[in-house]
Amino acid sequence: MSQAPFPALRLRRTRSAPWSRAMVAETTLSPANLIWPLFVTEGSQVEEPIATLPGVSRWSVDLIAARAREALALGIPCIALFPNTPRALRTERGEEALNADNLMCRATSAIRDAVPDIGILTDVALDPYTAHGHDGIVDDQGRVLNDETMHVLVEQALVLARAGANIIAPSDMMDGRVGAIRAALEAENFPDVQIMAYAAKYASAFYGPFRDAVGSSGLLKGDKRGYQMDPANAEEALREVALDLAEGADTIMVKPGLPYLDIIRRVKERFEVPVFAYQVSGEYAMIEAAAAAGAGDRDALVLETLLAFRRAGCAGVLTYHAAHAARLLNAR
Repeated sequence: MSQAPFPALRLRRTRSAPWSRAMVAETTLSPANLIWPLFVTEGSQVEEPIATLPGVSRWSVDLIAARAREALALGIPCIALFPNTPRALRTERGEEALNADNLMCRATSAIRDAVPDIGILTDVALDPYTAHGHDGIVDDQGRVLNDETMHVLVEQALVLARAGANIIAPSDMMDGRVGAIRAALEAENFPDVQIMAYAAKYASAFYGPFRDAVGSSGLLKGDKRGYQMDPANAEEALREVALDLAEGADTIMVKPGLPYLDIIRRVKERFEVPVFAYQVSGEYAMIEAAAAAGAGDRDALVLETLLAFRRAGCAGVLTYHAAHAARLLNAR
């Protein structure tokens, strides 16, 4: 009995050796694709570990520039800053967001002076500054007021641009805020300051450790489903992206990351613009928990998830694993 002929085409051939796999790889990942989120706190010489984010700390302003230098040395082109505003400075209307000497402005200025070649992304939203934990101004019925909030966000964006921010990233999900911020930046002679719009930010269960990091845990009254997106919706995300691009957004953010790879892919294919994802605190914490439990190899989990973002269409990823991933990639 004659044997069946071997197949003429064997896809395993190009997988058989490391040099060949590298040569035909469809997706690449490098430190240049990473943005490192950093948390800033009051005090001097403070490194404050965050219990729900193992390996992540809050840093005082005098130490934050060293993290920026570390990022640049690793090949990470941009850092993202988030403040842990003291409870005493949190108010119903979040006035501290407009203080030109607040934590964010001091940290931004310190980094800009010490590490002029690093990109600085600053979040624009009121939740790190409000006593109630919402991203905007709340009325007597607990509703977040869109237009009144938008005017404050514009001023917040200008304060951060004056401090030296390169990218303004509105994460509040108020309607119309991208256009208002773009107009204000142009009027104030900041034409080169970019807007990375959190266009598709979902009301997610994955944000818990972040709220601990910025000191908002336990403050939130109600939830954010009235302005953040419903996880059930995808077409709505495309409408949100279209509006933000029309209003002047330079780049688009999808948040969270891994549970929304389908959204990333659809946005990239529909609009052909740079798309970023935020691998949020809950995603980071799950990888760390799996590694600590011996359920997976930390290094492999980190790099595989980041590669998945790139494969889905991301130009870059905000990740708390940025420095660790960059070291792994640089060692290859």
